[in-house]
Amino acid sequence: MIDWLKNINKEHPEFWKEYLTKFDKKSKRFVILSTETSGLNPVKDVILSIGSFAVIDNSVVIGDSFEAVLLQYKFLHDNGLSNEFIVESKMKKLGELEAIKSLIEFLGNAVLVGHHIDFDVEMINAALERLDCGRLKNEALDIDVMYRKLQDINNRQFSLDELSTIYNLPKSDRNSSSEDAYRIALLFLKLKSRLGIK
Repeated sequence: MIDWLKNINKEHPEFWKEYLTKFDKKSKRFVILSTETSGLNPVKDVILSIGSFAVIDNSVVIGDSFEAVLLQYKFLHDNGLSNEFIVESKMKKLGELEAIKSLIEFLGNAVLVGHHIDFDVEMINAALERLDCGRLKNEALDIDVMYRKLQDINNRQFSLDELSTIYNLPKSDRNSSSEDAYRIALLFLKLKSRLGIK
């Protein structure tokens, strides 16, 4: 059966209906997004943490941010992963439904920005599918693609650490979604001005 037919009369959760009403006009808000996941397969893997900051008028707005650890206990136990970062993290700990609902409310109609953002979007879309919602409607920009466009490089990709080195940004020994999101935000501000993105 064709997928759209299956969804034609589907009753979506309220938070999703509210999200869909926000796309009547274009947003001037960018949301930097980074996820930590259990792996690279959106079908089998899950989001473990999310870090996000808003960028408005060429500034990172620290007060306009979102971060959460997702309590994916079943996944952690089934796969023998360490849940040390869940126990030790001071971030808000949420179930997948609550985390994705809060994230969608935070995102609104903002333009999403990330490093290899397509992967983050696919992971969020997989979680949304489990919650009987549709797919994200937000526009998305990838800082790796932006850098390669600026330098006219088509034959390779750049890691977040490589881009940070190129633009003299400090690297962190820790690997957290919020720290990555902040670095992506700083890189985005540098690339945005050079590419003339308003």
